[in-house]
Amino acid sequence: MDLMNSLLNFVVPPASLLMLAFTWPTLFFITTCEWLYNTYFNSENMEDKVVLITGASSGIGEQIAYQYAKRGANLVLVARREHRLRGISENARRLGAPNVLIMAADVVKEEECKRFINETINYYGRVDHLVNTVSLGHTFYFEEATDSSVFPILMDINFWGNVYPTYVALPYLRESNGRIIVNASVENWLPLPRMSLYSAAKSALINFYETLRFEVKNEVGITVATHGWIGTEMTRGKFMVEEGAEMQWKEEREVHVTGGPVEEFAKQIVSGACRGDPYVKYPSWYDIFFLYRVFAPKVLDWTFRFLLTNGGARRTSFIGTGRPLLETSSPRRSAVLEGSSPRRLPTGSLTFTPAFQQQKSE
Repeated sequence: MDLMNSLLNFVVPPASLLMLAFTWPTLFFITTCEWLYNTYFNSENMEDKVVLITGASSGIGEQIAYQYAKRGANLVLVARREHRLRGISENARRLGAPNVLIMAADVVKEEECKRFINETINYYGRVDHLVNTVSLGHTFYFEEATDSSVFPILMDINFWGNVYPTYVALPYLRESNGRIIVNASVENWLPLPRMSLYSAAKSALINFYETLRFEVKNEVGITVATHGWIGTEMTRGKFMVEEGAEMQWKEEREVHVTGGPVEEFAKQIVSGACRGDPYVKYPSWYDIFFLYRVFAPKVLDWTFRFLLTNGGARRTSFIGTGRPLLETSSPRRSAVLEGSSPRRLPTGSLTFTPAFQQQKSE
């Protein structure tokens, strides 16, 4: 057996690359034909269907809401910042959403997930698409963290904040033959410094949904969206703590942040979900690094060490390190932030937009 494995280790990788080189043109042609057919002849009509979006108060979640609104879908927007949801709901209605329901909730709590899913079913009677966009990154080196209480917060938001809404909504998605859309990241397999916990959570998330895809078979579709560098509030260094206060990582606020357009990524996600695509990748050329990771990991390691070297200097945001280098917009909370680790926010209550209230009463 050892001899056989040694032989296969030597033969299989180059043979697989050679086979891939010959079959890639055919696979590309088939994929293109499928894309054209699903785009122009088989795309799901979202008019009057119900789309529930978590993490909808900013960034990718907000833009996804607008894309679904343009397609005439009824929306349920869930996030912790109720004041942000009110403005986004107004924008979504102007873009074409017939009805918009907003709810302040914490998605890392199963009871909260049950509440907003039940409210959705009670009002609309169904849910067709569940879009999980909740995400929270960090930019500290793991060895510098002296306050480990931030670790489970990062894992809760990036993993359980997606799993709990899926768990509660899955029976209703089976009834409507609906779809789950999850916002992941290329960091789930691409190693980048200062993102160890974020990468670990996203890797767990991808594996969860890949397994779930086989369990639900064709009854519920799953679209996994992965992105590279995207210009959102998370990449600009905002962090939610203490009753909705926003905390920015100091060194990230002092530099200009660039990234791929969030609007374009959101548009691709919604288009891909309506086509029934299992994956949406932005940009797709990142996939080449995955081949290097599998077949030539040393080349990938050397490349990233060269590209990411900074002469030994570190510019770290000190979230979770116990160091008071954070600022907030609320003086009342500054002492709390300097003296303790971030905590989850309290939950909110069901809220309707003014137009939605009128429609419901009628």
